[in-house]
Amino acid sequence: MDAELAIWMFPAAFALIFAGIPVAFSLIIVAVIFAFPVFGSLTGLQLYQFVGSVSSNYSLAAVPLFIFMGAVLESSGIGKRAFESLSMWMGRLPGGLAIATLSMCTLFAAGTGVVGAVEVMTGLLVMGPMRAAGYSKSIISGTICAGGSLGTMIPPSIVVVIYASVAQIPIGTLFGAVLVPGFLMVGFFLIWIIVYALIWPASAPRVHFGQDMPLGRKLSFTAYALFPPLVLVTSVIGSILLGIAAVTEAAAIGAVGAVLLNILYRDFSWRETWNATVKTATVSSMIIFIALGGTMFTSIFKIQGGAELVDAAVSSLDVGPAGLVIVLLFAYFIAGMILDWISAVLICTPIFLPFLHAAGVDPMWFGVLAVIMLQTSYLTPPMAPAVFYLKGIAPRDFSTLAMYRGVFPFILCQFLTAAAVFAFPEIATIIPELMRP
Repeated sequence: MDAELAIWMFPAAFALIFAGIPVAFSLIIVAVIFAFPVFGSLTGLQLYQFVGSVSSNYSLAAVPLFIFMGAVLESSGIGKRAFESLSMWMGRLPGGLAIATLSMCTLFAAGTGVVGAVEVMTGLLVMGPMRAAGYSKSIISGTICAGGSLGTMIPPSIVVVIYASVAQIPIGTLFGAVLVPGFLMVGFFLIWIIVYALIWPASAPRVHFGQDMPLGRKLSFTAYALFPPLVLVTSVIGSILLGIAAVTEAAAIGAVGAVLLNILYRDFSWRETWNATVKTATVSSMIIFIALGGTMFTSIFKIQGGAELVDAAVSSLDVGPAGLVIVLLFAYFIAGMILDWISAVLICTPIFLPFLHAAGVDPMWFGVLAVIMLQTSYLTPPMAPAVFYLKGIAPRDFSTLAMYRGVFPFILCQFLTAAAVFAFPEIATIIPELMRP
């Protein structure tokens, strides 16, 4: 082992990533190169064992099912109907269309678990109506980006599934732990939108969409547009939290339920179902490859003595358990700005867990904070993947600077959520405690 050699694994991986090589292959290439001094001609045989361990990880079986569920919902007209229904009731509030947008994002975050899918689908649906109503570009951008980021936090988040599988925490328990913090964050987002609309009413005007529609028709349309998706989401998440179904079983319910919803709404087509299947296979393969690369990378990093280096660095700080948590969360935040969230979880979590256990830190509570940090880094400039997702579908007159201005207050709301969970761990532990038999 050469501990100094381990230091160069991260710069080597970043160099390959910035050179345009996919993250998964960058991690695998670095793992192979740095494993060779240890294993020599047996390097391939030693690394091949990780292929079997990753591909046979039962916890990851729910991932493609949740992705398929989200892909089917994304291709349907459910989002459009939900936005119209929410706009009828919320449009007259200060910042009503932004509130409706955030509400729809919350619903679909619970229906997809995939960050980019929520943001792109919502952006395509709401940017036109919000612009036509006179909303400013900053509040439009900030609301869509922040709402799309909820796919990281609200179950059945794929981020949570990956973290739980790496940290060996029951996925259902971690789903319960992120639920209250997730809705607390939504509450902070809503408060900011209302405050913004009250201070600058011309930039977030009230609208009176559907004001001439009879009450009975409004109620019937709302029931038609919102009740079935709510039943689906509640069935999936509720069955997990109540212990009725395992996570993989609940994911299967969600996948079948999404197809049935499309049939109910007459949105079903074999072509769209096939496209959803192809997208599921593509995204799932990407996740599995990154999981394989991350597992190889962290294992070789430890074999090369990297864990001892990290231990020495952490010990030299002498910050205590609370300080340790803050330092490790900062590392997650920086990793989330540079890497995609899967890579950040797979690289950081196995390295950090021994220090958390040694300091007596609850890995479930820390996991909630880590997910919040990853979600925050998703919005934070200069990388800000959320901004670049939106930039790809926004009209040309939406500048990147206006988008940065729009997301900044929502970033503060995310940090406020993290501070609340840090100061009051019960926010994250209350539902898991209720789930215990």
